[in-house]
Amino acid sequence: MKTFYSALLAASSLAISAPALAQDRDAHFNGPYVQAFGGYSVQNNDGGDTLVFDTDQNGEFGDTVNTTAPANAFSPGFCSGGALGTTPVAGCRGDKDDLEFGARVGFDSRMGNLVVGGLIEGAKSNAKDRTAGFSTTPASYTVQRELDYSIAARARAGFTPGGGALFYGTGGVAYAKIDHDFETTNTANSFAVTRGGKGVWGWQAGGGTEIMLGQSVSLGLEYLYNRYKDNKSYVQVGQGTAPATNPFLLTSGGTRLRGSDTRFDYHSLRAVVGFRF
Repeated sequence: MKTFYSALLAASSLAISAPALAQDRDAHFNGPYVQAFGGYSVQNNDGGDTLVFDTDQNGEFGDTVNTTAPANAFSPGFCSGGALGTTPVAGCRGDKDDLEFGARVGFDSRMGNLVVGGLIEGAKSNAKDRTAGFSTTPASYTVQRELDYSIAARARAGFTPGGGALFYGTGGVAYAKIDHDFETTNTANSFAVTRGGKGVWGWQAGGGTEIMLGQSVSLGLEYLYNRYKDNKSYVQVGQGTAPATNPFLLTSGGTRLRGSDTRFDYHSLRAVVGFRF
């Protein structure tokens, strides 16, 4: 994050101190544009995330999976990541920060040194959020989610002190399709991922700077915080070849499980290149 803001400050200072980079500055940041971007998605620190269960399958994920003893079948615990083995001793691989990319179209209206506008954007991120739990069997269970794509509509407003650089804030609504996957070492029960719909809604907010290089081409740096309400997907656990005394089956003949964090959120650090008409 410090590297990003340092680059942002250096690039903006260059634009303000080098008027030869842009001519006719009063015409900048006014009218339609297209932009492409690439960058990095950074997962939030969700170290307290666990698996949660709905043993009576009534839609409420607050139950305990018990054995016939009775005892908590998940007493070995959980980890915020993907299980590397059947017990906590094997460890976990963490969430995966990764590349993101996309494109947008937008329109700005300039009023003196003030700029207001809006944009529509599509993006894809390869970052992964993981949560795992361990049962006394022993066995491990890992849920994973990843952004397939997002479509966002945001407003933005900014200030252009010298005409060749724009400093702006941006925010708006977003719709996303999130891919959910599941891995387990349990070979007795059956498991099916229920995705619960085609997409989820959320919001984005952030800011950045855009620098004009000549009359039409611009370069920029941008930060966005992304949050989606992801509470529709779960894993349906069935009997498979397990006996009726299996902990997942004791209450209602099956169990639903998912990660406890129903917010899918991450940070975006982007480099942006654009063309203005």
